[in-house]
Amino acid sequence: MEALDKMFGVTEAGSDVNTEIRAGGATFLTMAYILLVNPSMLSATGIPFEDALFATAVAAFVGCMVMAFWANLPFALAPGMGLNAYFAFTVAAPWAMAVPWEIALAAILVQGVIFLILSLPQVGVRTAMINAIPTDLKIAT
Repeated sequence: MEALDKMFGVTEAGSDVNTEIRAGGATFLTMAYILLVNPSMLSATGIPFEDALFATAVAAFVGCMVMAFWANLPFALAPGMGLNAYFAFTVAAPWAMAVPWEIALAAILVQGVIFLILSLPQVGVRTAMINAIPTDLKIAT
């Protein structure tokens, strides 16, 4: 327990390891539905349920580990259900736009890479966009 406290600075943040473990369990129980609902929605597009379940679990695990060990923040991350519903029932649904799910996922990958590149500090696009907003508007929001 001391190693966890030292690694994450739990006591310095005004908490204790037992409280954080209970909070983590409550957060998991709150978000666990995503592990079944997301693959159910995605399987409507033709994605095999087992593959979607595995991808959902891996995405949640990687997101949580990045937040824990890189950002050192107690946030749980998992796929968002709103965008998943849009993807499953509008973009890749056979009765809607009917884009094949493989092509739709490739498009999402490409846009994700583009957004990642644009948000890198070395590129400076995000900083330029933020600096283009007038100070009064930044303060007003």
